[in-house]
Amino acid sequence: MKRILGSIGDLLILSALIAATGIAGMSQTTPAPLLQDIKVVNDDKPDKSNAPLVRKTGSSTPAAPSTIKTMFPALAEVDIPGYSGVLVESLDGKTVLESNADLAFNPASNVKVATSYAVLKTFGPDFRFLTSVYTDGEIDKTTGTLAGNLYISGKDPIFGYEHAIAIANELNRLGIRQISGDLIVTDNFAMNYSNSAARSADTLYATMDATKRSPTATRVWLAFLRSSGKYNTVAGVPDITIAGAAYVQPIPSNLHLLFTHQSTKLRDIVKATMCYSNNFLAERLGDMLGGPYAVARVVQQGAAIPPNEFSIQTASGLGINRVTPNAMMRLLRALRGELDRYNMDFADIMPVAGVDKGTLENRFDTDFATGSVVGKTGTLGRTDSGVSALSGEINTQNGKFLFVIFNQRGSVYRFRTFQNYFVSLVQGQFGGAAPIGYQPTPLDTLLSRSLITETNGKSY
Repeated sequence: MKRILGSIGDLLILSALIAATGIAGMSQTTPAPLLQDIKVVNDDKPDKSNAPLVRKTGSSTPAAPSTIKTMFPALAEVDIPGYSGVLVESLDGKTVLESNADLAFNPASNVKVATSYAVLKTFGPDFRFLTSVYTDGEIDKTTGTLAGNLYISGKDPIFGYEHAIAIANELNRLGIRQISGDLIVTDNFAMNYSNSAARSADTLYATMDATKRSPTATRVWLAFLRSSGKYNTVAGVPDITIAGAAYVQPIPSNLHLLFTHQSTKLRDIVKATMCYSNNFLAERLGDMLGGPYAVARVVQQGAAIPPNEFSIQTASGLGINRVTPNAMMRLLRALRGELDRYNMDFADIMPVAGVDKGTLENRFDTDFATGSVVGKTGTLGRTDSGVSALSGEINTQNGKFLFVIFNQRGSVYRFRTFQNYFVSLVQGQFGGAAPIGYQPTPLDTLLSRSLITETNGKSY
């Protein structure tokens, strides 16, 4: 049924739009990742050839002006839910579809794309975090005793049980079985994704001692050995007994370096961060640069994005952040160019849908679509009245396309259903989905590629 809006109707709609573009309150939660299998929904749609350009999606999800610019009739008829912005482009910059690309939205965990770009651009994909092990004492090999204190300094964000036991193992290799003094860590030391250096010190203390080691720590260590293949580095069960206490203090300057533990490469840490959308890792990576504002500065300069189109308050995507689809598209292109410098692509640091474990594991996983989408999800259950985002690369029979979908103010489930349907519809305009030929390496294997470097420079 046609409806002609008079001046009064126009004013009412304009008023609704002004209200809809207001910034929602700051309340938020941190929901667990939603990993349920979401099936593509393709409802029959009524004829909208005479529908007004301003469409309402219901009183509970006020819409932004949803004028869709596209040369594809099937895409022009798409109903975009909520307050949303969508942008799809070919690799050479041609617009496939654009809707509200110059408006700012909450990108949720798509902010992690920015953080990943910033740290990779600054440090390079082969960067490793160093955890140095020092002492102020001497080793008595006849008794297997380190007469003094043991000091641990480092800010490896993925340091865990397996790395603590690896340090105990190396101390055993050096002839040390017991330490007469204390275990001291620096205030930036973190273990098992804890923000407390004191708690991390206590966990390290217990994990190095085989009599205090938890069953979980032992299982993680055995899994690490299987993934890394480093059976030959182990001489029995690694075990260090510490007579003193564990605490946090600055490292003195007059210490003797015993060895250094090196994390797996930054590219692998970024891959794990993106696949599981890990907020702790993202914030720690952002801290490498000086926090979210430093991340934003690197992005704004590297991707030539105006500050008013890219403003973030967290490096993980939690809370209130504002990014336009145009800015996100520029970021994707800048990231693609940065990866190309190292002969890498999106699949090296982002989850491949239907293949990699994590947030995209059960999406785009049909027989024809598996392995055809590489991207980053974003979910906020309450912030900005519900947010879901998805951006990355779509692979089709007739080429690759970059896409950004920012959905806001509505049901996360509904937004995800729309995203699944919309991406499949785009692929249909270009011959259908096509897998990228991706052969995954398990994340456990990627994260097991840590090293021990001795003072003579030898690493294993």
